[in-house]
Amino acid sequence: MEKTEQRLITEDGRRIDGRALDEMRPVRIEAGVLDRSDGSAYIEMGKTKIYAAVYGPKEAHPRHLAQPHKAILNCRYHMASFSVEGRKAPGMTRREIELSKVIREALESVVILEEFPRSAIDIFIEVIQADAGTRTAGLTAASLALADAGIPMLDLCAGIAVGKVEGKIVLDPSEEEDKKGEADMPVAMTPRLGSIVLLQLNGRLTSAEFREALNLAKKGIEVLYELQKKALSKKFESATPLGEE
Repeated sequence: MEKTEQRLITEDGRRIDGRALDEMRPVRIEAGVLDRSDGSAYIEMGKTKIYAAVYGPKEAHPRHLAQPHKAILNCRYHMASFSVEGRKAPGMTRREIELSKVIREALESVVILEEFPRSAIDIFIEVIQADAGTRTAGLTAASLALADAGIPMLDLCAGIAVGKVEGKIVLDPSEEEDKKGEADMPVAMTPRLGSIVLLQLNGRLTSAEFREALNLAKKGIEVLYELQKKALSKKFESATPLGEE
């Protein structure tokens, strides 16, 4: 007998993990999780787990790269060797170099770099477990880590992916949905300003599907934005006031 392939979306409109089409995976966001950085954050989205750390502002090295009117923003997105099935090579891949650039450019649009001329701000994003949506989750964590470090920003930014699976637009695709789906669209925004800082599309969407996907992404980003703010509030509320032990 021929083996029938499992449907990713059931007849009653549920996904294989039980979620509705517009439902995100469980999310956990924390700020100030690493003591030896100037700012840090941690995010879980389903099985995806990512740390972000910020160092600086500090003197730019080598000095000839320093900008006289603004800071340099450096970003390193990296997936740990044990973060994926099988073993990933420990060095930086072409994809990691590309995503480092994409995330850096998105964050440059919100960080007020002019506050720190001739200096550098370093961002490290470490994916310790990957299950789809790592670029947008990494960007979300990096934005929170920058805020935790006290870096002035126009707004926090958050990101999430939207996909097309078996002809349906779905929010926050899982790894299996990402691999077998017809399209994947990572989106990042600054919710208060309403600006899109990252938008990529792999696959094809009609104009109507694109508008539906963008509206669905906004819905997820608003949820992440509120979780970012709550994480910052929790971190600073728990800090010991000056003069107290």
